[in-house]
Amino acid sequence: MNVAFSPDIDLDSLDLTDPRTFTGTDLPGMWRRFREERPVHWHPEAAGRPGFWVLSRYEDVLAVYRDNTSFTSEHGNVLATLLKGGDSAAGHMLAVTDGPRHRAIRTLLLKSFSPRALAPVVEGVRRRTDELVAEVTARGECDFAKDVAEHIPIATICDLLGVPLGDRHFLLELNKQALSSDDATHSELDALTARNDILLYFSELAQHRRQKPTDDVVSVLATGRVDGEPLTEAEIVFNCYSLILGGDETSRLSMIGAVAAFVDHPDQWDLLKDGTVSLESAVEEVLRWVTPTMHFGRRAVTDLVIDGELVEEGDVVTLWNTSANRDATVFEEPERFSLSRTPNKHVAFGYGPHFCLGAFLGRAEIAAALDALRRMVGGIEPRGEAAPLYSNFLHGLASLPVLLKSSL
Repeated sequence: MNVAFSPDIDLDSLDLTDPRTFTGTDLPGMWRRFREERPVHWHPEAAGRPGFWVLSRYEDVLAVYRDNTSFTSEHGNVLATLLKGGDSAAGHMLAVTDGPRHRAIRTLLLKSFSPRALAPVVEGVRRRTDELVAEVTARGECDFAKDVAEHIPIATICDLLGVPLGDRHFLLELNKQALSSDDATHSELDALTARNDILLYFSELAQHRRQKPTDDVVSVLATGRVDGEPLTEAEIVFNCYSLILGGDETSRLSMIGAVAAFVDHPDQWDLLKDGTVSLESAVEEVLRWVTPTMHFGRRAVTDLVIDGELVEEGDVVTLWNTSANRDATVFEEPERFSLSRTPNKHVAFGYGPHFCLGAFLGRAEIAAALDALRRMVGGIEPRGEAAPLYSNFLHGLASLPVLLKSSL
């Protein structure tokens, strides 16, 4: 258990670029202090990197997400790229593209992510999830992160992208290396190498799909046209990269976080198990509670004032979802895990023009996991220490040993 965040800690001394800050720290307590004392906080510069703004209140985070006039994503959208001055995918990948090009490519992809188009995919998610949960429940003890959650989202997004079965384990490992790590020995070079390997993989797959298109998203990108012109090679591979990373991490970490929360909050497990709460409200609370993507960021393109602080043109502004989703002015008793919470207007999927394209699918994956657990599992008990991710971007667990008691 984390020790309560001390009121004596100087907020200026905290380094939010350092993954160690997010390990073994009372994060709810830390963010509560930021919201109350420094809702618009200037994070001091340090050797090798500039300073940046930290927004922790729900109201301010939402305002910047909505404002694509005063802020841009085209210089990066996470600390790792924003503080280096830019993102090589800018103007190519949806997440770091603004304006008409963003709308055009998003519209091209939306057809593949509509509830109607995803209906057979969601059915496959349910079938796959049931099989995995049944298998580990029959066995009893398992690492829920590695034996169940790791396999569901990656298989689903690979189905959508048309990735051959034999390549999926390879992509999963690259995925995990690209954004986070299980420990501190993972270097920045390891992450960069993994990202490049993912891009090279999709470049080759897109080349095959141009020659022999099939019914998958890679084919949509490889053969799609905007204003009569085909997408560039960079647009194709960077958007495949974005989908494989985004489509895996949020759902996977939410599922793991849900099981960890049930261990700590058995009353909520009972409510899910006996059907007192709906799957829909349970999914939303899991997303709020875990908030796998801790932050996103923007760069100001004009001078403006946020809560009395002058944000200058060119400043990096970070939006901390993990704090906004615990803001007591929006969420009643935000430190309480409550599956019946309503309304639940969390920002786990972001907000505004860059709202997550795969939100419907992510919710369906988490719902499938919760549904399988409540039907097949009678009780959940911890078996050993859970291991947190080592990241300043993603929040969650890399390992969660548990005993799943069969209810069948």
